[in-house]
Amino acid sequence: MLSEPILSERRDRVLVMTVNRPEVRNAFDFATADALSNALDELERDDELRVGVLTGAGGHFSAGMDLEAFQRGDVPYVAKRGIFGIVNAPPSKPLIAAVEGGALAGGFELMLACDMVTAAADARFGIPEVKRGLLAAAGALLDLPRRIPPAIAYELALTGEPIAASRAAELGLVNRVTDAGGALDEALRLAGEIAANAPLAVAASKRVLAETLSWDPGERWATQGEIAGPVLTSEDAKEGTRAFLEGRDPEWRGR
Repeated sequence: MLSEPILSERRDRVLVMTVNRPEVRNAFDFATADALSNALDELERDDELRVGVLTGAGGHFSAGMDLEAFQRGDVPYVAKRGIFGIVNAPPSKPLIAAVEGGALAGGFELMLACDMVTAAADARFGIPEVKRGLLAAAGALLDLPRRIPPAIAYELALTGEPIAASRAAELGLVNRVTDAGGALDEALRLAGEIAANAPLAVAASKRVLAETLSWDPGERWATQGEIAGPVLTSEDAKEGTRAFLEGRDPEWRGR
């Protein structure tokens, strides 16, 4: 019996999704992309789940596209969420990548589809596609010039050489660097800090952060107001301020 390509495990209010193809360094074929898309659907629809964590089995994050499968015409593209079952339509809830080993080629782009990253000190990051006659068309070329200095984006894309976790952290691509083997535990700590907050406020904050660069500068305050208004008048807003004044932990209801 074949093992599941994506393993999902609930950890309190966090859904841990593990790419489970260590024999090919967690490379993605269609079945893996489809399974990840389905896991993200579970994260979205379950109100008890507040944060997702994406990691890889066997001490490796992901090598991206399964090139042998690609040669057979098996492409890791799912209509609903696009490349790898995530890149074109990431979840509305926060998603953290926990990186051990390599996040290379499409694996790097898989990481970029997440909102935050924890990484082992010996992890490596890169887009070596030009070394294979390809290009990083699953998001890296689009996103990197907005997230890191353009000259560094050019270097990564045109040389294909990887960088260490420490350098990725310096560039702002990684939030927290851990000892080898500690990326998932650190991701769960970060997820717990997020999950403790008001879900409506977290969702609205993520939406503004994700969309603001595409807004017309003259309309950004009004657009933000449309998103923020329902949060500021919610029951959770009243509960949060009341709990602060009373010196207790809030009890969020998500409304």
